[in-house]
Amino acid sequence: MHYRRLGRTGARVSEIGLGLWGMGGWPDADDRESAAALQLSADLGCTFYDSAWAYGRGKSDRLLGDLLAARPQQRLFAATKVPPRNGKWPADPRDPYEAAFPHDHVIDYAQRCRDALRLESIDLLQFHVWDDGWAAHPQFAATVAQLKDSGLIRHFGLSLNRWEPGNGIRAIRTGLVDAVQVIYNVFEQAPEDALFGACREHDIGVIARVPLDEGSLAGGLTLQTRFPEGDWRAHYFGPENLAATVERVERLKELVPAGVTLAEMALRFILSNDTVSTVIVGMRQERHVRANLAGEAVRTLPAALIAQLRRHRWDRAPTPWSD
Repeated sequence: MHYRRLGRTGARVSEIGLGLWGMGGWPDADDRESAAALQLSADLGCTFYDSAWAYGRGKSDRLLGDLLAARPQQRLFAATKVPPRNGKWPADPRDPYEAAFPHDHVIDYAQRCRDALRLESIDLLQFHVWDDGWAAHPQFAATVAQLKDSGLIRHFGLSLNRWEPGNGIRAIRTGLVDAVQVIYNVFEQAPEDALFGACREHDIGVIARVPLDEGSLAGGLTLQTRFPEGDWRAHYFGPENLAATVERVERLKELVPAGVTLAEMALRFILSNDTVSTVIVGMRQERHVRANLAGEAVRTLPAALIAQLRRHRWDRAPTPWSD
């Protein structure tokens, strides 16, 4: 495993991290499989784990807490998220700041997350949605200050809305944000336009999420693919998106080098950008952990291949099916 600096936090974290959404929030998750996958990931050198209270109402935080408690001597980095009080994903710019993250709500959920993780202080607490119209709100600054001054958290971050990577730059410029989490993959390259420059300027850690486009870039998606009832992917890969995604993935398969999987190629494309601190991958089973962490053997992609992959950029605007 290789490690990178998470911006001004100073922490060195595994460049491939583990995202716990599937473990806590998907209907077909198996807790025993999840626990085994978490343990194996730590055995293989993963040190960055991304959770959220919304992933099963604290379930993923508790699973991560079990891992942290079992490995007190291993420095694992725990990131989690406060849900918006109004329950809106993504944030609605028409809503006032207080509708999503009022002070008492944030402190309450920070304490819940900390207790579930069984930590004295959360390594990184993030707001699960964001709108940059809130950046100058005085309660935002006061709340972040209290979170840190009280020792509830060490660092603060934002999880940016899907396909809105620029909707966080004003917050970065306030000096309150230590890390941002953003969708960045072969299809979604828009963070390179402005967000990454702001992150470099202010030494902000970058957590790349959805590296495999909700699974399509793992290569198994077909026109016949169906997901279980209650699985968010059934919504995302509905009639408006499935066929177009399959078509684009099939074109990408033509570029995969010998001895490399499509998923490995997709992960290495992201990590070819040194602005990225870590890439979080959903790995609910041990086979997922082995498959994704095995990609560590693929250190770099040829420059010519990266140039070809850049031509597969797919700019999209948020829609009801992408929420």
